[in-house]
Amino acid sequence: MQEGQKRKTSSLSILAIAGLEPYKEKPGEEYMNEAQLTHFRLILEAWRGQLRDEVDRTVSHMQDEAANFPDPADRATQEEEFSLELRNRDRERKLIKKIDKTLQKIAEDEFGYCESCGVEIGIRRLEARPTADLCIDCKTLAEIREKQMAG
Repeated sequence: MQEGQKRKTSSLSILAIAGLEPYKEKPGEEYMNEAQLTHFRLILEAWRGQLRDEVDRTVSHMQDEAANFPDPADRATQEEEFSLELRNRDRERKLIKKIDKTLQKIAEDEFGYCESCGVEIGIRRLEARPTADLCIDCKTLAEIREKQMAG
């Protein structure tokens, strides 16, 4: 990856950030046992660390790149770039909060179950989106309701 190029946080890169392979379930293994909880804790902690690094780099970048351009067009371009970066960092800050909430659920043995219906969310779905708090069926219903409310 080239210097300065942003890392994508897809499910595969989330596992790659943590340096982990997809979890291999054993026959008859209990759902959300200690090994699985540790697997997800490592994923979430690595992801949170990567996001915090991005925030730190943004602050440094904005301090280093801040310039008082005499040309109004140059100044406007820089302000727009900074505004976009700040919006991205705000989204990442919210994601860090969601990761912290998920880590708390792991600590309280409440991780991996749908907050709506209580069924198992599933290992693969959680690896794709470790902060998921709804099973695929409840998430689909929530999205349908959201679309109906929007228009």
